[in-house]
Amino acid sequence: MEVSAMAMLPPLITIVLALVTKEVYFSLIIGIFSGAMIFTGGNFLESITTFFDIMSGKIGDNVNILAFLVILGILVAAITRSGATRAYGDWARRTISGKKSALGVTAFLGVLIFIDDYFNCLTVGTVMRPVTDKFKIARAKLAYVIDSTAAPVCIIAPVSSWAAAVSSSLPEDSLIDGFLLFLHTIPFNFYAILTMIFMAFIVASGRDFATMRKSVNENLDELKIPVEYQDAGEVKNISVGNGKIVDLVLPLIVLIALCIYGMLYTGGINEGKSIADAFADCDASKALALGSFIALIFISVLYLPRRVINFSEYCECYSQGFKAMVPAIFILCLAWTLSGICGSDYLNLGGYVGTIVQEYTSLVMFLPVLFFIVSICLAFATGTSWGTFGILIPIAMSVFMNLHDAEANNLLVVCIAAILSGSVCGDHASPISDTTILASAGAQCNHIEHVATQVPYVLVVAECCAAGFLVAGLTQNGWIGLAVSLACIVAAMFVIRATVSAPDENQ
Repeated sequence: MEVSAMAMLPPLITIVLALVTKEVYFSLIIGIFSGAMIFTGGNFLESITTFFDIMSGKIGDNVNILAFLVILGILVAAITRSGATRAYGDWARRTISGKKSALGVTAFLGVLIFIDDYFNCLTVGTVMRPVTDKFKIARAKLAYVIDSTAAPVCIIAPVSSWAAAVSSSLPEDSLIDGFLLFLHTIPFNFYAILTMIFMAFIVASGRDFATMRKSVNENLDELKIPVEYQDAGEVKNISVGNGKIVDLVLPLIVLIALCIYGMLYTGGINEGKSIADAFADCDASKALALGSFIALIFISVLYLPRRVINFSEYCECYSQGFKAMVPAIFILCLAWTLSGICGSDYLNLGGYVGTIVQEYTSLVMFLPVLFFIVSICLAFATGTSWGTFGILIPIAMSVFMNLHDAEANNLLVVCIAAILSGSVCGDHASPISDTTILASAGAQCNHIEHVATQVPYVLVVAECCAAGFLVAGLTQNGWIGLAVSLACIVAAMFVIRATVSAPDENQ
């Protein structure tokens, strides 16, 4: 199909409907079907066929992620039903002194679990949600902290599934080592760095603003549990076992270790590859499914012989865990399908954006900020970071492929960093992003509420990053751009501290 601005309609329709109606399932279905109607020229029956053809393909391609979600839901249900979560909550209530400490520990765990953003979102939420609930921390605030330490941490971690994805996005005929280029972009990934700084400021100061302020105030007297999670929470919170803290900590350690080994295994570590090469060639989704399945076997061996829970109670966790993950799975399947209708085989939204970017490549000094803004828009519209930098990195490489001087190489690194920054930024703000969906699921927060409360924070950081990338392009020096971005975010924090009062419970 010939690329055109019509490719923008499906994601725009979805996003507008989601924000207006607050119903994400309905909005996604309408957005996907509108894209199918555009692709088929208005043929109703063919549009329905196209809808389900794309969905079946996307589910097949991502079945390992779905398996991981279900198994993780079972693990969470088993750990909770064993009484281990209750024991951990009692210990945390005695040890963690208040809201700031609880959110600080949440942020620390988010940084610690840097191997994969999906794994990060769900694991941190599972461990910290019982603690933050005890301190009546709004689920939207928890979701923001989780989301701010998932993709932003992974995108600057050399050993992660994201590093492998970025490295593999370079054209096959490229003479540059993808992993080495990724390492060079780390200090210039302004959005990832500034997001974590800003999140730490929000946690430490307690100065929430805009829609987040409203959400926090609504939970001061009584914690509000979203309707879609009330039934699942009621079932899962029944602790019938005699589990200890070790029954929570040990399965999580095993799960993390097995997922890391799963990445090495799928990357060929047993075939003699180095650790770096194994991570670069790994299949992250398969590794998560592999690691979680073995962890499920481990938790069975850990619990059943010791009679932490009996066999029938353990088996009940399978249906409970699946039920708890249904909202996230449903949204993910629809979000993947929307991404598919916008893909190169259908409306080719990336091709349309690529033609626009190519028209402005003569303005070399403005390329970093241009790539940053375009990648935000593309990631926001498609809900995928990986797809965004998979489209734009080859374009950036083609612009600089004939330039060999040091300044051109420096500008290439800054442009790639701008693409990565914009991809994560747009992904953070998008209601159809898989990582945003999983952050909502991990915190068991209403998805639209998470998006609405996070967007103002994303915009503050994005504006500071845009200033930095503009200066980096004009000076052709990424370090100067980083300094400008840091100065802007510090100024923004001073303004917020001066104009927004901190709630009494955060003093």
